[in-house]
Amino acid sequence: MNKEKGQEVVQLHQQYVMQSWGKSGGPVMPVERAEGIYFWDYDGNKYADMSSLLVCSNLGHSLPEIVEAIKAQTEKMCFMAPAYASEPKGQLAKKLVEVAGKEHFARVFFTNGGAESNENAIKMARMVTGRTKIFSCYRSYHGATLGASNASGDWRRFASEIGGANGFVKFMNPHMYRDGYERGVDDERVTKKALHDLEDQLCYEGPQNVAAILMESIVGANGVILPPKGYMEGIRALCDKYGILMICDEVMSGFFRTGKWFAWQNFDFVPDMITFAKGVTCGYVQLGGVIVSHRIAKYFEENVLQCGLTYSGHTLACAAGVATLKYYEEHHIGEHVAEMHEIVNDFLQKMVEKHACVGEARCIGLFACLEIVKNKQTREPMQAYNTPGPVMPWIFAELRKRGFSTFGRENNVEVCPPLTITKEELEEYLPILDEVLTLVDEKFTD
Repeated sequence: MNKEKGQEVVQLHQQYVMQSWGKSGGPVMPVERAEGIYFWDYDGNKYADMSSLLVCSNLGHSLPEIVEAIKAQTEKMCFMAPAYASEPKGQLAKKLVEVAGKEHFARVFFTNGGAESNENAIKMARMVTGRTKIFSCYRSYHGATLGASNASGDWRRFASEIGGANGFVKFMNPHMYRDGYERGVDDERVTKKALHDLEDQLCYEGPQNVAAILMESIVGANGVILPPKGYMEGIRALCDKYGILMICDEVMSGFFRTGKWFAWQNFDFVPDMITFAKGVTCGYVQLGGVIVSHRIAKYFEENVLQCGLTYSGHTLACAAGVATLKYYEEHHIGEHVAEMHEIVNDFLQKMVEKHACVGEARCIGLFACLEIVKNKQTREPMQAYNTPGPVMPWIFAELRKRGFSTFGRENNVEVCPPLTITKEELEEYLPILDEVLTLVDEKFTD
């Protein structure tokens, strides 16, 4: 019965659904249910969700506390328009300001997801400054709506650039491994050179025309790229020097993914705006938003905020958000992530030492990836940028066959399990990664 149902689900998807970031009508896995760090297909096969789906299911699946909060809210009202006050919306906004830091931040504009969060932060920056240009990194991803996509740096932006939005300027952010440097050795000179080049670029574009620099606090989908020491603080200093707003995209890295409420809190600076989504409700209901500084909040107390969404501050979503943030706090998720980080980081560093195909491991909290290479000495990537190849899809397929579900972009294998994962679960599933990497060494490395 379940197998037949699974086939029906696949057929419906293949016939009627347009596939995100893929060709419609192709192979797809039907998922019947999910609980904890696991999900099951209709044949009863169990998979460990080692990427938190798209690095959003921070508290795993079917968590009773979030489910019950949603159920309880449905009995009162499911939705109220943005112009009206609701208890969950006010409670969630207050808590978000508090965890970001009330000395720096004042208000929240709610959206439905990460792309909309970045889209609206860009609009606010332009309104507040009266400037038009937005600087963002080549190694980045900010969403698939028009503005967010044009701000993104990776090749997924190309379709949006056909008659796309104006005023977006890219700069090259450092990638210590890919650029040929050693972390902990070359940080100072890499930071100095990168900031010098960026300041030159700002001057050529006219800093008086630049509204904001939009950056992921830690680059996520493009490979958990950790900035060299002093780099983010240097970006802040450039913003202050030229009156530019600094927007930190925390859509993927926020809500204890790195062990802190927000990834920027691992550094010594404060942004002007924080964009968020994913972990605020762990995907149980769609929600995102922008947390703004006192300066920006004050501006929109005196000027009309020309941003609006029918579902801004959606009541069910905010109820889920209140329950989610409460769970993070009451269950000491930050401390748990710190403990699990030691296990994951140690394991991934051993993979670097053991496997010819692993060039580097990058890990902060439970935000990690392995960079897969063809040649370890030359750091030649397993496949060239924006060039489809057989190896990376083969790796993900082999992992999934063994019950280890994850994803990656380009040459990266992401390891970003739910933040609730236990030591026992890590010890059960991480060896699968070792097993598949051994096969990659044998089949694909020089």
